[in-house]
Amino acid sequence: MKALLAATALAFGLVASPAAFADAKATCEKSAADKKLAGAAKDSHIKKCMSDAAGAAGGAQATCEKSAADKKLAGAAKDSHIKKCVADAAGGKK
Repeated sequence: MKALLAATALAFGLVASPAAFADAKATCEKSAADKKLAGAAKDSHIKKCMSDAAGAAGGAQATCEKSAADKKLAGAAKDSHIKKCVADAAGGKK
C-alpha cells in the first residue's frame, strides 16, 4: 500500500522526490524476490508493478478533474479540490 501511495503521488507530481520512486521500486523488487523471480522475468515484473501503481493513480486524477469541472471550480479552488480528492482516493484521508 505504501508503494501505491508513493507511486500515486509521484505520478501526479505531488511528490517529486527520488525517495518516493525508490520506495515504490523497492516494494516491487521485494514482490519479485518473494516470487523468486530472476533476470528478464524479474525486470518485467518490476516494470509492470511500477506501471500498475502509476496506472491506478491515473483513474483518480481523471475522476477528480471531472468532479472539479462539474462543480465549475477554477484556479486555486480547482487545484485544491483536485489535490484533496486525489489524496482521499489514495487513502490519505485525515
